[in-house]
Amino acid sequence: MKRVIVGLSGGVDSSVAAYLLKEQGYEVIGLFMKNWHDDSVTISDECPWLEDSNDAMLVADKLGIPFQTVDLSVQYKERIVDYMFNDYKKGRTPNPDVLCNREIKFDVFMDIALELGADFVATGHYCRKGTINKDGKAIHQLLAGVDGNKDQSYFLCQLSQAQLAKALFPIGELTKPEVRKIAKAQDLITAEKKDSQGLCFIGKVRLPDFLQQQLKPKEGVIVEVDETLNSYNQSIPKFNSKEDELEYLAKKPEYSLSDGKIVGKHQGAHYFTKGQRKGLAVGGTKEPLFVIETDVEENVIYTGQGKNHPGLLRNVLFVANEELHWVREDLALRDGETMEVLARIRYRQLLEKATLHKVALGLYVEFENKQSAITEGQFVAWYNNDELLGSGVIS
Repeated sequence: MKRVIVGLSGGVDSSVAAYLLKEQGYEVIGLFMKNWHDDSVTISDECPWLEDSNDAMLVADKLGIPFQTVDLSVQYKERIVDYMFNDYKKGRTPNPDVLCNREIKFDVFMDIALELGADFVATGHYCRKGTINKDGKAIHQLLAGVDGNKDQSYFLCQLSQAQLAKALFPIGELTKPEVRKIAKAQDLITAEKKDSQGLCFIGKVRLPDFLQQQLKPKEGVIVEVDETLNSYNQSIPKFNSKEDELEYLAKKPEYSLSDGKIVGKHQGAHYFTKGQRKGLAVGGTKEPLFVIETDVEENVIYTGQGKNHPGLLRNVLFVANEELHWVREDLALRDGETMEVLARIRYRQLLEKATLHKVALGLYVEFENKQSAITEGQFVAWYNNDELLGSGVIS
């Protein structure tokens, strides 16, 4: 009998994942990951880890499976929290959920599971795994979940073949309403529980409060840049090669104070991210202001009116080689090669047509349509139909 260790988070998805595995005849063990216990930054009563671990325990009890809690807070702090602080300091916007899957759930946690004699590790993610045979070798595919509304393949975009080989996603073929229905039928305590929002396993942390503990407030100015700025309307020069053109188009605009007018003050450029609308507290504009660029060196936030401001829109981005990852290593591009794909630059964004261009230093992703708020530090993921082929950190 194959042994599966399920990451029970205390939510409905992982509860049903455990139930389904048991039905399928696996020997199932539930493990709750405790990744955070600095209660000073969670919002008072909202889902601290205690309540979640208790729910996870009750589900395990109901299903008659062994249960234990593992404390991964040290690794979590080193690998996720510190990484995020560093990224924010550099003016990048990291994605904690993608990191948590790569560094914690499918690495540290997976190691613990394998030590406990597990054949597989399972999670309550809405995605599927496929396996194909190629030249006599098994190759694992990461496929989108059937519920288009809840597909979470993006969050797993950094998984490797070795990690996928040991992973199971029992609810990937189901929709959220179907999952809730199963939980109800089995009388699981998590059946009606709201989906958790907030950092992966930290509970409901207010990100700015969380960051402010480490990143000191520093007053700076908010500048509004008009869409008539000259640099937006320059004609595109002629290029000697496609690579020169891509390099030109992937460059983010550089702004200086003289490019606009000062319209307000902020408490630290590192608290803001591109595309952000809330928290600027500047009124009196015809259309809402959006952050189009943050300069953490000079501590200036550049903004523009409306979500179609030219400062928000670009159609080419770059991923450096060291931040480039192929789930399908067998399909990795060699220098000079291109590939037509569908891609997204954030979770829940609809897939958009794009072309990958591999060059010596990394990979350009050229979208057919302009994308809003391409943000350094976030992940771009590319697909062939519903299979996620690879991803990278936007540089």
